[in-house]
Amino acid sequence: MLAYSKEMRRDVLAACDRGEGTRAVALRFRCSESWVRRVKQERRELGKTAPLLTRARIPKWEIHREQIQELIGERPDMTLRELKEALATSLCLQTLCVALAKLKLALKKSPQGGRTRPARRGRAARRLAGSAARPRSRASRLPR
Repeated sequence: MLAYSKEMRRDVLAACDRGEGTRAVALRFRCSESWVRRVKQERRELGKTAPLLTRARIPKWEIHREQIQELIGERPDMTLRELKEALATSLCLQTLCVALAKLKLALKKSPQGGRTRPARRGRAARRLAGSAARPRSRASRLPR
């Protein structure tokens, strides 16, 4: 939702200064009474009549931008964990992953140990599938 314009705020405050009530001003300008009260309060306490300007948030990884680019340029096969250690930062791995995506850099990860689990259709899976098709003996039907 967009903020009301400076001109509308100015007109609302001018109407309030002329002595019109909060409800009358809200009905006339088609806004909520709470917003009119808030605008009056902001002027009274902070002296501000304009809406806040929203700023773009600077990501935490931005201060490491050049270092990240240099490290990946030198060693594109490093893992995220190695990158974190090389930067000596407290940023989490997900933040570094987002940073690499924003910088359009890719890590060429080299797995250190191979697979973490067996393939889906390996020998063991076929052996299990074959044993399910064989008829069971009477002893296997007993409750445990």
